[in-house]
Amino acid sequence: MLKRGGKVLRGTAIGLIAGIMALLLWQLGALESWEAPTWAWRARSFSARETLSPEIKLILLDQASLDWAQRENGWGWPWPREVYGAISAFCERGGARAVALDLLFTEPSVYGVSDDEAMGEALKAGPPAVLALMPGGSLETWPESMPRPARMTTVATAIEPNHLLFPVPEVAAGAMAFGHVAGLPDADGVFRRISPFCRFDGIEIPALGLATYLIAQPAEVTAENGRLRIGDKIVPLDERGDAVLRFRGRDGLPEAVSAAAVIQSELRLRDEETPVLSPETFKDSYVFVGCSAPALLDLRPTPVNPKCPGVILHATFVDNLITDSFLAKAGGSAVALGVLATAIGAALSLTYGGRWWQAGPLAVVWLSIPMLVGFAAYAQGWWWPVVTQAGASGLAMVGALAANYWTEGRQKAFIKQAFRHYLSGDVIEKIIRDPKHLQLGGEKRELTIMFTDLAGFSTFSEKLGPVELTTLLNEYLTEMTDIIMEEGGTLDKYEGDAIIAFWNAPLAQPDHAVRACRAALRCQRRLAELRDGFQQRTGAVLRMRVGLNTGDVVVGNMGSRKRFNYTILGDAANLAARLEGANKAFGTETMVSESTWRLASAEFTGRVLADLRVVGRRSAVTVYELTGFASDATPAEWKMFAAGLTFFREGQFAKAEETFRGLSDDPAAQRYARRCAELAANRPESWDGVWELTQK
Repeated sequence: MLKRGGKVLRGTAIGLIAGIMALLLWQLGALESWEAPTWAWRARSFSARETLSPEIKLILLDQASLDWAQRENGWGWPWPREVYGAISAFCERGGARAVALDLLFTEPSVYGVSDDEAMGEALKAGPPAVLALMPGGSLETWPESMPRPARMTTVATAIEPNHLLFPVPEVAAGAMAFGHVAGLPDADGVFRRISPFCRFDGIEIPALGLATYLIAQPAEVTAENGRLRIGDKIVPLDERGDAVLRFRGRDGLPEAVSAAAVIQSELRLRDEETPVLSPETFKDSYVFVGCSAPALLDLRPTPVNPKCPGVILHATFVDNLITDSFLAKAGGSAVALGVLATAIGAALSLTYGGRWWQAGPLAVVWLSIPMLVGFAAYAQGWWWPVVTQAGASGLAMVGALAANYWTEGRQKAFIKQAFRHYLSGDVIEKIIRDPKHLQLGGEKRELTIMFTDLAGFSTFSEKLGPVELTTLLNEYLTEMTDIIMEEGGTLDKYEGDAIIAFWNAPLAQPDHAVRACRAALRCQRRLAELRDGFQQRTGAVLRMRVGLNTGDVVVGNMGSRKRFNYTILGDAANLAARLEGANKAFGTETMVSESTWRLASAEFTGRVLADLRVVGRRSAVTVYELTGFASDATPAEWKMFAAGLTFFREGQFAKAEETFRGLSDDPAAQRYARRCAELAANRPESWDGVWELTQK
């Protein structure tokens, strides 16, 4: 079996390999498509509980606004551009800091040049206005009629259009700044980031949101170490120079004002009527004007809404800038450490708890941890690669389970190979299911030990040829061993015709004494069934002597490192061997010690045979003859035998002999009669009632 240290090393190695594989896939971008759903879960969870900064206001050209314009004023799309002047004027009344129009005015108004000029003049009179620039068209250089943005910084950007669409000059004349609305979605088509700059004709153009912030809060912009510094604000950038947005509002739709309500309010104020909205709504705010009506084709998929108005991307950029809430990608070293730690933990847990009923709960735990880490990191403004960490955990658990299966297969093969010759199949299966029951080496344990031997084997073996003897012995040993193993016994060894077995190891068996006695009786009865057949082949009557004793011994695998045997050592085993031989002195077949009889007597019939002192032991032990099961009848003659044994113990040898002589069909009684005659003729100086053996 694999030692504890070996399991630690194996689990750690599997975790490291799984973690490195996951990190490599992460670096190659192979997990991005899997990461997208987890991104959406986190973004939606937090955006539903958060709102944009009160400094950010949205005016949307929604479907209600289009319907109102058509119904009340007969305006089709595009609207007369002077209405945007009304929006700018209303924002000026409220004291807005700046107004950004995420709308394109690249073609002259259908209402004539005067309409464009009116809008330009209105924008000049209102809060600082920012107009949108979009890739496309035919212009390859910056128009001379428009002021060039000041060079701000050199920052990496993935957006470098060859052509750019500009507002018509009449409208552009009213703007204080321009901002690009170019954006690149992620590989799954979802917009999660904003490029703070795009580069056109050697000019760095700020994004619409950044340009809006800067005309209200002029600041120096510098780039350093993957970050954009805007005054005292820091914008973390990803590897392509983009800012990762933190969306706010349920379904990514922050509270917004309908364009129709703003226009109506301005017109009513001009007529000295009560407005629909209070101009104070836009006080000290950054106002973003965009489209949400589906027909205006400015809806973008975001992590929180598949149809989000594009202007929200730019409004969110300013919100994140004001509140310092951009998401920063977790550092590579922190990710690597977290991924490897989780992978190693998952692998170790499955290495030690790889059972089928443990694998499921452990998988839930280790696959949940990355998501919990991801949510906790998001709350702190960090973007954590959940799928990378979860993938590492998954790979680690699969690897650990595969390793468990492989090592357990080897362990099962080892156990079967090591024990198949001396354990029953049922016992081996129990050990395989729970190997902790098997302690290799040695341990002290109470066992019931059996020694058996064939009486007179050496005499009849001389009459048989080697093949005949081997065949007969194998048949006999097979029959006896099958019964021992059926009773859950462990075969220690064969010594010629002798069998040594024991119970209560390697698996605990509370009824080990009962099992051993039952095996002894069954073996005797099976041999009785086979006796006539064996007699015809050998010319001898085969009888088996059995000795049983219960006591503490050392049990375990003993021997050299390359060759060992699962065996027992101890005085209790020696006594069992002596009791087997002691049957010769009494003419009995099965003798058990008092310690065994005390544990098993309720299940069997038997009689006290003697207080016996065997060779090599100073103390005497009471021994019993095991004769049958509890349901078997007790012979009436046993009372006379017990009476004779009492006389013998008391030293009344003449009475004892007379009593035993009356039991002519009882071999043990006849042996006692002869022994009493010898003692009566040569009475010992002291008598303790013990029958002392002088040979094994």
